[in-house]
Amino acid sequence: MATILYVIAKNGFRDPEYFVPKNVLKTAGHTVMTASNGEKGELAHGADGGVAEIDIAIRDAHAGDYDAVVFAGGPGALENLDNEASYRLAQETVYKEKVLGAICIAPVVLARAGVLEGKKAVVWSSADDTTGIDAITEEGAEYIDEPVVKDGAVITARNPRAAQEFGEALSAYFM
Repeated sequence: MATILYVIAKNGFRDPEYFVPKNVLKTAGHTVMTASNGEKGELAHGADGGVAEIDIAIRDAHAGDYDAVVFAGGPGALENLDNEASYRLAQETVYKEKVLGAICIAPVVLARAGVLEGKKAVVWSSADDTTGIDAITEEGAEYIDEPVVKDGAVITARNPRAAQEFGEALSAYFM
């Protein structure tokens, strides 16, 4: 079974984008560790009121210690995760040929890290707001309008409604 590092914003992660895939992964027998921009032992707070204990600070995490690294979205994702520590972790994950996942707005973080260039991916958008699509395509990703998109070891998902399917796609990678 796989060990997965799930990266969430200390404040404002989207609850179903973390809790639903985490449950799918744990039910399948995988180990899920939680990383955040907070400190080990602190609590991260979801936008919908959920709480998660932080197992490791992003700055201390190394992709080589995990089989996959997954980024959750939510209103706090770009504010808390769009930074050099997250970019380094995403780049290291690709370099080590590990599975890299992101849901909702979090594929923007991967795109800004330079790891979606030439990859098919999906990101959150709406009829009124296509900034996520613009952000990933400007960094060389090919936007695919599907709930979950797999391109090699990179798995992206559109929004919380795709959380179950996202978790299943991540889990299936290790079966």
